[in-house]
Amino acid sequence: MSKPMQGRRGLIMGVANDRSIAWGIARAMHEAGAELAFSYQGDAFGRRVAPLAESVGSDFLVDMDVTDDASLDAGFGALGQRWPTIDFLVHAIAYSDKSELTGRFLNTSRANFKHSLEISCYSFIDVARRAHPLMQEHGGTLLTLTYQGSNRVVPNYNVMGVAKAALESTTRYLANDLGPEGIRVNALSPGPMKTLAGAAIGGARKTYKHTAENAPLRANATLEAVGGTAVYLCSDAGVFTTGEVIRVDGGYHVLGMPQAGNL
Repeated sequence: MSKPMQGRRGLIMGVANDRSIAWGIARAMHEAGAELAFSYQGDAFGRRVAPLAESVGSDFLVDMDVTDDASLDAGFGALGQRWPTIDFLVHAIAYSDKSELTGRFLNTSRANFKHSLEISCYSFIDVARRAHPLMQEHGGTLLTLTYQGSNRVVPNYNVMGVAKAALESTTRYLANDLGPEGIRVNALSPGPMKTLAGAAIGGARKTYKHTAENAPLRANATLEAVGGTAVYLCSDAGVFTTGEVIRVDGGYHVLGMPQAGNL
């Protein structure tokens, strides 16, 4: 069986449990031959991530808080001591106050707007800057996660749509900055998935059902499909793909209206 990531190392950020998109990517990377490190925030998440990491042969876990410079510096310092270079980094980190992911976008608070943009978008810039020295001599891939609410209105997605729009723009700017050093920067955009993060959004079950009923493939994405696409982007097969938002949503993004039977 082909191992397109054999001999490569990378950091996975954002695993919450075994239903996380980040975990689907981690599992696919492991199956493709990659060696993995994981970041987590706080002891509670550390206890969840540790057995998952162990199941893919990793004993390398680092506590990192993306809102704290000292924490990031320490985490990437530990990463650099263990591995002088890395080949990829997966950024699967986003946050917004759950109470503001229902109702009207008009009522977004200043505090939550700033906090959501800091964690969901600025953190990608922050980790890219720290990952850069570990990739600049041989190239690599930075990969983040977005959603179609960035450019189309999705009920209750609210400020997260704005944050993801900023994240997609960030992806393009980082791709241009880092391209001369062979560092590729891309975003994956799955459709709605049954994750801990997705469950925080008001009406998540209806969104999931609607997408499955109307997408051209009549199904929502699986963790395996998203993971496989991540492997492609981080392997030699994706060596000339950068600055892109790759959709893994069963084709839902091409629709202008629901399917005829669902009108």
